[in-house]
Amino acid sequence: MSTYDNAGSAVETTRSPVRTAALVVAGVFLLVGVAGFIPGLTTDYGDMAFAGHHSDAHLLGIFQVSILHNIVHLLFGVAGLALARTVSGARAYLIGGGAVYLLLWVYGLVIGEDSAANFVPVNDADDWLHLGLGLGMLALGLLLTRRPAARR
Repeated sequence: MSTYDNAGSAVETTRSPVRTAALVVAGVFLLVGVAGFIPGLTTDYGDMAFAGHHSDAHLLGIFQVSILHNIVHLLFGVAGLALARTVSGARAYLIGGGAVYLLLWVYGLVIGEDSAANFVPVNDADDWLHLGLGLGMLALGLLLTRRPAARR
């Protein structure tokens, strides 16, 4: 729903569902990025590497993380907050981010855990989480912005 300000510009008075979804997703990425730096939430915190598959730190004892991995989550969350300011930005964040996570899922499956190319790092749990994130973000971006069918 929009109202108009004194200059005649549309002002959104209620947040659209796609903007809300993008804000929630961005918030989760920010929380995950911060959690990756908290000992206790991240097991073997002292063994965290800056990057690469040699990092032995695991968020919640499951998902392999590194300093770079945590920073990427934080930056992805900040980007989501910025893009969620508009419907088109929120849609682009969810669809583009979903595509990136699907590519990251394939990347993780192809390179394997012990490869030198595993710089993020990713393990099996990360791979399947990336599939879920990719599909979920794509679904949110597409379903929350679809146009209703024309009335016949």
